[in-house]
Amino acid sequence: MPPSHHDTTAHPARPYPHTDDRDRRTDMRYRFDPELAAALPLMPEVDITDIDLARAAQAEQLTAHIAAADTEGVDVTEVRAPGPDGAPDVPLRLYRPLGARGPLPAVYGIHGGGFVLGSPDVDHDWNLRLCRELEALVVSVDYRLAPEHPFPAPLEDCYAGLCWLAGNAAALGVLPDRIALWGDSAGAGLAAGLALLARDRGGPAVCFQHLCSPALDDRLETPSARLFTDTPVWNRRNARLSWEAYLGYGVRGTAGVSPYAAPARATVIELSGLPPAYVSVMEYDPLRDEGVGYARALLAAGVPAEVHLFPGTFHGAWAVEHAAVIRRATDEAVAVLRAALGR
Repeated sequence: MPPSHHDTTAHPARPYPHTDDRDRRTDMRYRFDPELAAALPLMPEVDITDIDLARAAQAEQLTAHIAAADTEGVDVTEVRAPGPDGAPDVPLRLYRPLGARGPLPAVYGIHGGGFVLGSPDVDHDWNLRLCRELEALVVSVDYRLAPEHPFPAPLEDCYAGLCWLAGNAAALGVLPDRIALWGDSAGAGLAAGLALLARDRGGPAVCFQHLCSPALDDRLETPSARLFTDTPVWNRRNARLSWEAYLGYGVRGTAGVSPYAAPARATVIELSGLPPAYVSVMEYDPLRDEGVGYARALLAAGVPAEVHLFPGTFHGAWAVEHAAVIRRATDEAVAVLRAALGR
């Protein structure tokens, strides 16, 4: 859960394209954490109705930030892993702690962005922090984006990158039995799908899945998905648009959507045998209840799972680094990964 530069994009608001997504509770008052509420006027709006514009705005926002990032103590390199059959190679960004004695555990990170935005730049600061504090190799995958590349292309890219990491563990100085998945928002949904896919294909062993505000359910029928239509950063409209881009228009909510795409659709039997999980959710987030529900389903399947709801928060609140609740959440995220990796 990156403490800054979440998948936010600033540009003017646009009208809702469908009346069923209009806010019918304009008098609702959310009990936001006071520090988060004070920061809201400074936070950019996210609007993915025009994806090209959203991508350009995000890239402009991140360029200067990446150039100014403090990489002291970390060697940052770019590599390309062989892509899925018939697809391009998959770019990966590697963060290696300088001076750390190996072999090292690894964190395989998947950025958010509603399946349509983002790159490893989104999580750059967070990946640097994980690398330093965990003394672990952090690998961030630059998967193809929807709608140009709908499901399963992004997930297959993530799988290809994970296979490259595990297959080159010895050369990279990585412990192959200590590779944890980390993802945020859509990236957390991809991480959950990747855990399922890796298990079912007999692929790389994953020791842990760390899912932050995960996008897991295309049906958008949970109480939080129906209630939080006007929440900051992410709302029901954006959630609907992101799933339509990822699955293809008209597919969202229909029968037959794969659990690899929307892991909330997996049955208890299908969830058995997955690696332990930590799921964090924000109180006022349309995705809140699907995250809680997924943790409960994992527990029902016999998978060790912990879920933490952070009060007064909203999707993307990680950008407000100074807020006490966010400091607590990010510190806990590091601690959870440290324990999972035996650090």
